[in-house]
Amino acid sequence: MINSLASKEGSHTELITIYVPPGKQISDALNLLRDEYGTASNIKSNVTRKNVLDAIVKAQQKLKLFKDPGEKGIVIFTGALPQEGGGGPGTERMESYVIVPPEPIRVFLYRCDSRFHTEHLQEMLREKETYGILLVDASDATIATLQGKRLEIVRQMHSGVAGKTRAGGQSARRYERLRDMQLNEYFTRVGAHANDIFLPIDTLKGIIVGGPGPTKYDFEKGDYLNYQLKNKIIDTVDTAYVEEQGVKEVVDKAPEIMRKVRYIEEKEIMQKFLYEVGHDTGLITYGEAEVRRLLHAGAVRTLIMSETFDPVRITVKCNACGYEEQHTVKAQDVAAFEQGLVGKPCAKCSAPSMTVLDKKDVVDDLAEMAELANTDVEIISGETEEGQMLKNAFGGIAALLRFKMQG
Repeated sequence: MINSLASKEGSHTELITIYVPPGKQISDALNLLRDEYGTASNIKSNVTRKNVLDAIVKAQQKLKLFKDPGEKGIVIFTGALPQEGGGGPGTERMESYVIVPPEPIRVFLYRCDSRFHTEHLQEMLREKETYGILLVDASDATIATLQGKRLEIVRQMHSGVAGKTRAGGQSARRYERLRDMQLNEYFTRVGAHANDIFLPIDTLKGIIVGGPGPTKYDFEKGDYLNYQLKNKIIDTVDTAYVEEQGVKEVVDKAPEIMRKVRYIEEKEIMQKFLYEVGHDTGLITYGEAEVRRLLHAGAVRTLIMSETFDPVRITVKCNACGYEEQHTVKAQDVAAFEQGLVGKPCAKCSAPSMTVLDKKDVVDDLAEMAELANTDVEIISGETEEGQMLKNAFGGIAALLRFKMQG
C-alpha cells in the first residue's frame, strides 16, 4: 500500500500528507489544518484551490474520527488524483488513506505537494536487522551496532599492551611472553564486552570484524567470543583505523557485505526448493492458485515470492444483487480491466452493474495469509540466477510445504 501511495502523483501541489505522532493532541493537528485552509484559500488557480481545500477538509474529517493518535500515531493522505485512463483538469477523484504505522512515528508533519510523503513510513518498513561491528588491533578496540541507518558506537577501549620494542634489561623471550599474556588478557576483555553487547540482541544478523594488520585474525581465531557469536561472523575486513573513522569504513563496505550474505541465503532457499522439485517429494508447490489453496489449508511452511512479482487481486461486486468475484490481474493491466467492467453483465443476475470493490497487491494479500498461518515469507531478488529461475520457471511464486497433501 505504501509503495502504491509513493507512486501516486497529483496534477499540481494538491496532495495532503499529515503525520500526527503519539502524545500530540488531535486538536493541534486540526488547528494546523485550519490554518492551512486559510492559506490555501489564497491560491489563484480555481481548480487547484478547490482540490487543496477539499483535501484539507477530507483530512479534517478523518482526524475527527480519532480521540487521540494512540501509541503509534496516525498518518493521513488525502488529495485529488487524476483518474486512470485520462481526463482533463477538474476530472480528478478525491482519495483518502489512513494508516496506523507499524511503530511510533516521531515527526509532526504537514505537507501539501504533488506527491504523498511516505518516506518516514518506508524507513520503518525496511528490515530492522542489526549488524555488529568489532574493530580490534593491539592498541585499541571499538564495538558498534548498525541497524538500518542507525549507527551506534557502544564501547571503545584501550589495550594497555606494551609495544613490540623491548624495554631495556629484559630478555627478548621473556618480554615477548609478557606481551602475549597482556594481549590474551586484552582479547579476553574485548570478547567479554562483545558478548555482553551482542548476545542480548534478538535481531543480530551478523558480525563484521575489522582492523588494520593481522591482530584481528588472532582475535578471531581465539576462543574470546561466545560460540554463537563466532558463528555469526560474516566477514573480516581491513580498515585503516580502529576508532570511529574505522567504524565508518566498515559501514561504507557493509551494503556489499549484506548483499553477499542475502545472496547466499537466497541461494540456499532456492536450492532447498529445487532439491524437493528434483526428488519429487511432494513437499513443494507453485503458482498463485495452488499456493493460495495450500496457505488456506495451513500446509505451507515457507512462502517464496520474487520481488518482481506484482499482480493485483481485484474484488468485483455487482451493485444489483451483491454477487462478488475475485480476479488476479497484472499491475500494468489494472486500468484496462476496470475499463472492461463498464457494461459487463453480472454472472449471477446479468445486470450491467459490476464495480471494483477492493484492490490489493497479491504479495500483500498472500503475506497476510501467511502471517495467519504462521508461515515464513521469503522475498527473492530478481537479479540473481535463482531469482530469474523462480520468475521464469515457476511464475514468481512457490512454496515449501509442511507435509505432503493428498489428492
